[in-house]
Amino acid sequence: MAKYKKVKRYHRSFYSPGMWVKKAVGIIVLVAVVLVVGWLAAPHVLDWATHTWYTVVRNRDLSASSETTASSAAASSEVTAEPAASSEVRADSKPGSEPAAPAGVITEGSWGVLDTAAAKDEASLRAAARQLAQQGAAYAVVTLKDSAGNILYPSQVAAAAGSIEGASLDPALIASVLKENGLVPVAKLAAFRDPIAARTDRNMAIGYTGQAYLWLDNKASAGGSPWLNPYSDEAVRFIGDLIGEVQSMGFDHVLLENVQFPSAQNGKQDFGSTGGRDRSAQLAADIAAWDARFEGSVTLWYGYSLGQVTEGASTVGGSATALGVRNLVVEVPAKQTMDDTARSGLRDTLSASGVEHAVFWDDAAGIFQ
Repeated sequence: MAKYKKVKRYHRSFYSPGMWVKKAVGIIVLVAVVLVVGWLAAPHVLDWATHTWYTVVRNRDLSASSETTASSAAASSEVTAEPAASSEVRADSKPGSEPAAPAGVITEGSWGVLDTAAAKDEASLRAAARQLAQQGAAYAVVTLKDSAGNILYPSQVAAAAGSIEGASLDPALIASVLKENGLVPVAKLAAFRDPIAARTDRNMAIGYTGQAYLWLDNKASAGGSPWLNPYSDEAVRFIGDLIGEVQSMGFDHVLLENVQFPSAQNGKQDFGSTGGRDRSAQLAADIAAWDARFEGSVTLWYGYSLGQVTEGASTVGGSATALGVRNLVVEVPAKQTMDDTARSGLRDTLSASGVEHAVFWDDAAGIFQ
């Protein structure tokens, strides 16, 4: 019987040290490649998994949701960006170089007055607008209703029917030309000092106690005139309707004057139901009503004399600073011309009382500052 020799086996590595190094590097490179590929592919894999989950398992249409989200984001971006592009008008703008400020935006710069005589003719209107712009005005004030009760344009407000005789202004054209020249149009309207509307609708007027007559601020023989009643809801609504009308014609800023009671006062004045409010409280309520009605669409300014602001007067039931006015035009008479220091000091006082923007009309200099 043949005998086999037992073979002795030896376990030894045939890799040299250099080969071990190459093998380790190769493994590292392979791991790195796998990680990179996984990192790049992960979003697509997640998208596929998400899409599969919602479309197959949850039965939802993701494409419609994505389009809705994208359109909403785009709309949001437009709303955010639009005001920034037109939020201010430079005081040194040249005719046609800058658009007027949108509603709700208060810009820095001086104010100028557009003569109503010049506004009646388009050629003279354009010349006057260019001149105001060249003088550095940012705002242009034009009277559309004066304190005699005349409405200087063909108003369609029912209660204005008796006030538009001879009306010749075109507010839409005026506002357009002013904006073309980089000016902010401001419509000036007299409020409660309005003898024409008071006679047209007696329900809006201050009555005469115990008699079916209108109260007059002087003897009839001396030219006394009736006034609109600040306690009358109809009167407040009438003024508000005029504000809305001029706003629809392009005036996003309105300056209201004569938001006050008559200076002449006596026991013969019949204001009807007062609701227990004194004069200051009633004027504050009227102002609050207009501000609320036109919040976000019209910037309302209120004009008061320097005396009504600093010293107080019975016409406003105290100081005009107590009426809740945010945008104030202080009318400084010629004999009380203020210098820069005085104006600066009064601005600080007004700011502390809640006035956000103050403009000074210097009657002697003939300018707003």
